[in-house]
Formats: sequence, structure tokens, C-alpha cells
Amino acid sequence: MKSMQVREAKAELSALIAAAERGEPTTITKHGKPAAVLVPVEEAEKLYPVTEARSFAEHLLAFPGGVEFERDTTPLRDIDL
Repeated sequence: MKSMQVREAKAELSALIAAAERGEPTTITKHGKPAAVLVPVEEAEKLYPVTEARSFAEHLLAFPGGVEFERDTTPLRDIDL
């Protein structure tokens, strides 16, 4: 795996992206210590799976439940009918 400093990586970003597309990861260092790794998308998706975007309704329906809420049944104001 290739390694380079942030300053070099900035100057060669296009080449690093092309290398990642070919499957060649690159470690980017900052002050001599590893700070990040540029990897192909397929490798990143293994580590961070992409979840499908859900609609707001699907998000609400996915609520696991188990929480009971008490409802206050006292009238808020007097009603004269």
C-alpha cells in the first residue's frame, strides 16, 4: 500500500482517485502518522454498508415500540354548549 503526506496527496488527488479505482489503496499521513486511507468504493462499502433511503412513513413504522405514553384526559377548558 502506498503512503504519502497530506501535502502530496492534495497535489496528486486525481492520480490517487484513479489508483483507488484500479483497486490500489493509499494511506495518507499527517505529521508522519496515518490519518486516512483512500480505498476503492467496493472496499468502503464492505466496512460501511449503504442502507437504502426510507421514506418518513417507513421510518416511523420501523419504531420498535415498547414505550407506553400516558394521556392526560382532563379537559383543557370548559365548553358551554
